[in-house]
Amino acid sequence: MAKEITVQDLNTEAFITEKVGEIREAVGDTTAINALSGGVDSSAVTMLGHKALGDRLRTIFVENGIMREGEAEQVVGFFRKLGVTVEVVDARDEFFTALKGITDPEEKREAITQTFYREVFGRIVRESAATCLLQGTILTDIDETVAGIKRQHNVFEQLGIDPQKAFGYRILEPLIQLRKDGVRKVGEALGLPTELFNRIPFPGPALAARVIGEVTPERIEVVRKANLIVERLLKGSGAFQYMAILHEDRVTGMRDGKRDFGLQIEVRCWDSVDARTATPTRLSFETLEAIAGDIIREIPVVVSVTYNIASKPPSTIEAI
Repeated sequence: MAKEITVQDLNTEAFITEKVGEIREAVGDTTAINALSGGVDSSAVTMLGHKALGDRLRTIFVENGIMREGEAEQVVGFFRKLGVTVEVVDARDEFFTALKGITDPEEKREAITQTFYREVFGRIVRESAATCLLQGTILTDIDETVAGIKRQHNVFEQLGIDPQKAFGYRILEPLIQLRKDGVRKVGEALGLPTELFNRIPFPGPALAARVIGEVTPERIEVVRKANLIVERLLKGSGAFQYMAILHEDRVTGMRDGKRDFGLQIEVRCWDSVDARTATPTRLSFETLEAIAGDIIREIPVVVSVTYNIASKPPSTIEAI
C-alpha cells in the first residue's frame, strides 16, 4: 500500500493531478462506475473520477433504505449543480431482506457489504460492462479493519480478498493515502461546496451502524428521526461528528402516570481531527435537555435519552 500523506505534507494540486492520471491509466478506454453516498470521501472521489473520465464514469447513488432523511434528493441536487448526473438505484428491498434476523454487528456489516458489492453493484457492473468501481476508502478505514477494531464495509485487499475474483470487477481507491482532514482539503480543491466537503462524516453501513440489534424498516425510521433532530440541534456546535444510536432492549418509562415500555436513544457528539481518537464534546446541559426534549416529543416510542461520555479508545465513534 502507498505511504500515508499527512495533511501537512499534502499538495492538493499535485495529488489531484497524480490521481486523475492513475484513474485514466487504470480505466483506459473503457467505462467505470462510481459509488456515491454523499459523504465527503465519496464526493471527493466522484469529482476526481469525473475530472479523469468525464462521461465515461457513471455515478450511482444506492437507495438502500438506511440513509438519512432526504439524502438521495439532497445528493442528486448537490451534484447537478456541479455538472454531474447521479443515477439513483432503489435497492431497499434487497438490503432489508439481507439484514432480516441479524443482530451480530460483524454479520450485519458483512450482509451490507455482500449486498452492496456482489448483488447491487455486481448487477450494475455486469449490465454496463464497466471494468472498475471507484470508491472513497481512506486510511482510517484500513487501519481499523486490519487492527480488528471494526470491519469497514469497503476494505478488501488488505484482508486478502481479491475484488476481481469476489465480485467480478476492480476497485480503485484514490484516497487511500489520506485521512479525513486530508480528504476535506482535496474536496475543497476539487471545487466541492463547503456544505459538502465540510459535512460531518457518515458511516458506510449508514444508519444500520446506529441500530443495536436487528435492522428493520421500523427501527431505521426511529433512528432516522432521532438523527435528524440531533443534526438539527448540533449543527452549529463545531463538533467533528454527532449522531443518535437506537438501543436494542425496551426500557421502562412513564407516560400519563402509567408505566410505558419504550425505546432508548443514545446521543453521541465527538471532538476529533482524523477519527483515530476522539473525545466527547462538552455540550451544555441546556443543549442536552433540548435534544432529549425534542426526541421524546417528536418520537413517542422513545422514553429514554442518554449521552455518551466515553472517549475513543476504548469507545468508537459509531456504535456498530
